[in-house]
Amino acid sequence: MSGNPLAMSMPESSALPASGTVADAFCYHCGLPMPEDADFPVQIRGVRREMCCAGCQAVAQAIVENGLEDYYSSRDAMPESPREAMPAVLDQLAMFDHAEFQKSFVKELGEHELEASLMLEGITCAACVWLNERHVGQLPGVTGVDVNYATRRARVRWDSQRIKLSDILTAIAAIGYRAYPYDASKHEELARKERREALWRVWVAGFGMMQVMMYAIPVYIAGEGDMSMDIETLIRWASLLLTLPVVLYSSAPFFKGAWRDLKLRRVGMDVPVALGVGVTFVASVWATLTQGGEVYFDSVAMFVFFLLGGRYLEMTARQKAVSVTEALAKLLPAFCQRLNGFPEVREPEQVVVADLKVGDLVLVRPGDSIPADGRVVEGRSNANEALLTGESRPVAKVPGDAVTGGSVNMESPLVVQVEQVGEATRLSAIIRLMERAAAEKPGIVELADRIAQWFVFSLLLVAVAVALGWYLVDPSRALWITVSVLVVTCPCALALATPISLTVAAGALARDGLLVTRGHAVETLARATHFVFDKTGTLTRGEMRLLEVVVPEGGERQVALEAAAALEQASEHPLALALRQAAGEVTLPPASGVQAEAGMGLEGLVRGQRLRIGRPDYAAALAGAGQVPWPAGWQASGDTVIALGSAQGVLAFFRLGDELREEAAGLVSDLRARGCQVVLMSGDAEPVARRVAAQLGITDVRGAMSPRDKRDAVVELQSRGAVVAMVGDGVNDAPVLAQAQVSVAMGAGAQLARTQADLVLLSENLDHLRRGVRRARFALRVIRENLLWSFAYNFLALPLAALGHVTPWAAGIGMSASSLLVVLNALRIQKKER
Repeated sequence: MSGNPLAMSMPESSALPASGTVADAFCYHCGLPMPEDADFPVQIRGVRREMCCAGCQAVAQAIVENGLEDYYSSRDAMPESPREAMPAVLDQLAMFDHAEFQKSFVKELGEHELEASLMLEGITCAACVWLNERHVGQLPGVTGVDVNYATRRARVRWDSQRIKLSDILTAIAAIGYRAYPYDASKHEELARKERREALWRVWVAGFGMMQVMMYAIPVYIAGEGDMSMDIETLIRWASLLLTLPVVLYSSAPFFKGAWRDLKLRRVGMDVPVALGVGVTFVASVWATLTQGGEVYFDSVAMFVFFLLGGRYLEMTARQKAVSVTEALAKLLPAFCQRLNGFPEVREPEQVVVADLKVGDLVLVRPGDSIPADGRVVEGRSNANEALLTGESRPVAKVPGDAVTGGSVNMESPLVVQVEQVGEATRLSAIIRLMERAAAEKPGIVELADRIAQWFVFSLLLVAVAVALGWYLVDPSRALWITVSVLVVTCPCALALATPISLTVAAGALARDGLLVTRGHAVETLARATHFVFDKTGTLTRGEMRLLEVVVPEGGERQVALEAAAALEQASEHPLALALRQAAGEVTLPPASGVQAEAGMGLEGLVRGQRLRIGRPDYAAALAGAGQVPWPAGWQASGDTVIALGSAQGVLAFFRLGDELREEAAGLVSDLRARGCQVVLMSGDAEPVARRVAAQLGITDVRGAMSPRDKRDAVVELQSRGAVVAMVGDGVNDAPVLAQAQVSVAMGAGAQLARTQADLVLLSENLDHLRRGVRRARFALRVIRENLLWSFAYNFLALPLAALGHVTPWAAGIGMSASSLLVVLNALRIQKKER
């Protein structure tokens, strides 16, 4: 969150504390009482300011020397005092420069450019964010700094040849803040602290409300003359004292938020609430002091309680909805069992996961998380990859299979060889993409924010008009009716309607194995009218497989297949791998004297018989035959056809090709049923593309297309008003993925395709994309429902409140209920599909 330059124009009179005789008794920087013998002055804008210690003097001097004096005129809370903490912090910063220490929170962006993920302690307001970004950003060698006010999380990028991380942290410490590596558990601790503080505010407001209502009810039910003026005055003063903690403590977030918005010259959601609470309380205090007029202490306490209660429930639901990233961050274990000297030595050594290197062997016991991306070298088991891919069923793992760091070994021990560690792992890439999506604000959210701001501004004008109107009609009712208008129509529900729905949808899609990497992806996927698919690796598996075997009458399929696989035992050609896989886990007969003829095939002895495997004419030539007829329909299929031949003739024909994914037909059928146009664009030959399209029921098919042709075709569709969703795999799909309004990349595809894509299908299961489209459309429907409800509620509540039919406490209930309804409606998005 960048600093707002408008804050620089605020007068210095808003600084805390103010100058003057009284302020001299307190430190100008941290606000603590001044020690008697303190003499640490700093000239700030030509005025001598007294500091309580050398630490505050150093911080203030650093602020002045860097031209950041505006900090003192724009802050709305005091920083933590560095009087004792700062020297200890500075002594520990050198360790941050060690490469081993940086492993867990620093990543390389370029040759010398590094990026650290930090948490900032001491952030109390927007001015603190502005100060840190300005101060750190102007350090030589720092290339970028972004501080998120909501999460207190900072991303700092720097040139390691020009500045060290410890220098950056020293600069942060010099202005009174502390930075340390981002830690998911620490982040969760701060979330718990936020919930605990919010709950305390609700409790104080609820306790105050009950006590004030206990005094208010006798006044309401007392008849004329039943209560003396002395008793009524006593009740008013008691109600005032009980309402003070509600206003000063429980309502503090409203006032802080409103003050911050007004300083930045904008009108936010807290402004009408703060005005309502503040005006009502001040008017009630005045009525108590003058012993005239009505008091509304019970209404103040009641609607503060309902507002805070609603916000607490919203916050709990919101934290639950965005918990997917934090859950992923906890998947990797802190320690693992490394095998040194395997297989001779099998006694594991416990080491920190951050110390693993590529090539290390680790023992993963049942129930343990796999510590890094790697490959199984010993053992057979199943792995739970639900959080990583959305695949709820355990995935079988045998020697040679790849495993993903963060998945859980389910059944028996596995020995895994590490292939990727740290930021290079699949899990780290997923977390980075999710964080990128969370950092972006979709257009629909920005539009809702702008509407909400204008709505609040219009609301304030309406409230003024209502106050003037009722003052002329019935002055005794003007105050509480105006307060009701301010509170009941505050557009909190409108501001929450879109972002909470998109957040819940992104989390639900991630659990399904469809990772959202761009902020606009959910909305655009829901609006897509055309789905364009690549063929190889997308609708098909991208691997050569044996599709069909034809043997002459009297021949045996399995015998012919084993003989062909035996000839291909030493070959790494994709066709050879497909034949061996199709033969199954059987003991193949030995092959001897195997010779290869380039572009034709292989010849050798199997079971004492000379055989050939390769092109049909090459195999048939062993029997002295020329061209042999292929099985019916194979010539036009576009698949690869090879034959097994002997001196007696052709023993078998094999058709190999790229197999369709099992879920492809269901996805295409579902999209067409929803009114979407489905297009197949492939770089393969036209006959091959048409055969796949025919199997799936796709009528718009285009083959032999270059990457440029695909991009031009998408541009042409967009020119006709189409909203294009492109689903592809591979480097050659990157241009068209970037061109489409929304793009989906297969999770095992090329890295370039994944970085260009708006969504990544981690599971490789097209059924998850089908469910993702349904969920995105449902999310868009929920957004529309929330917006419709928000507008309907406000337009219904405004005239009722303006006419005096809504009391302040009822207004608080209405506002909280409307916001809570929006959140609960959004949570429907994460329900599992039946």
